[in-house]
Amino acid sequence: MRTRTLGQGLVVSAQGLGCMGMSEFYGDGDEAESLATIGRALDLGITLLDTADMYGPFTNEKLVGKAIASRRDEVVLATKFGVERREDGSRGGINGSPDYVRAACDASLQRLGVETIDLYYQHRVDPGVPVEETWGALSELVAAGKVRHLGISEAAPDTIRKAHATHPVTALQTEWSLWTRDPEQNGVLDTVHELGIGFVAYSPLGRGFLSGAIRTLDDLEPTDFRRHNPRFQGENFAKNLELVEQVNGLAAAKGVTASQVALAWLSAKGTESGTAVVPIPGTKRVRYLEENAAADDVRLSDEELQAIEKVFPVGVTAGERYPDMSSVNR
Repeated sequence: MRTRTLGQGLVVSAQGLGCMGMSEFYGDGDEAESLATIGRALDLGITLLDTADMYGPFTNEKLVGKAIASRRDEVVLATKFGVERREDGSRGGINGSPDYVRAACDASLQRLGVETIDLYYQHRVDPGVPVEETWGALSELVAAGKVRHLGISEAAPDTIRKAHATHPVTALQTEWSLWTRDPEQNGVLDTVHELGIGFVAYSPLGRGFLSGAIRTLDDLEPTDFRRHNPRFQGENFAKNLELVEQVNGLAAAKGVTASQVALAWLSAKGTESGTAVVPIPGTKRVRYLEENAAADDVRLSDEELQAIEKVFPVGVTAGERYPDMSSVNR
């Protein structure tokens, strides 16, 4: 697999693996299949593994740590802090206080079973704590050798600039896909390009919708959080499904899958913007991982990109990304 360089020197595979759904949010998990999926990802040259302390909560870090225990040197390990959760799964809000940063990092290191986190993200920005204070504590973690590189997730341009002025930001992680074009419109993509920050795109397959595999809500497990996502509701679902059908048609004409078209589109957008863009499609099954990884070999012509743009212009997707958007783009 090709590679990308995030920020000023973090080399990662051109596609990463989002591990969240192995433990929560997308229905029940299967540890054996999840471990096999992570192992297969490493075999395919995927080096960037993405987790967070709040996934599970806490269990996803333990799962990833178990999967990489004998292959640590093959992995660029990314995790996150800032969304507080308790052992029973209840939420404690957003926390960016320096004391919490330090405690969260130590806890993640223990769960992951590693001495250093390669890329440590502020998962959400705490409106009650200046980002400079949070990043001052993060800078101390780098100096102590507990963290190699720093990232921030779902941050607005001004926040990115403030964080970067305190300590270099290696990666900005936010949602970007054919059906979430916000970074192209809200200044985030321009900001990271200007500052030389890499862009890690989560949910590059539109939470699985762009794969074409979701035809009705009955295709989702009862515990799947997407059942309550605005884009999966009523008229929004029907409209978005029509968009995906057109992408399916374009993919079929090229002899690839809709998922591969969506991932190749992101790669092309990265080239167009001059920014290192690394999608991290999440899956808990080997067969979907292999399909996604094969997108690294898919190239879209200018004519194909224009056809995709005609089908999926900015703002065409129906519904908000989350039921509550208050914690994003701060």
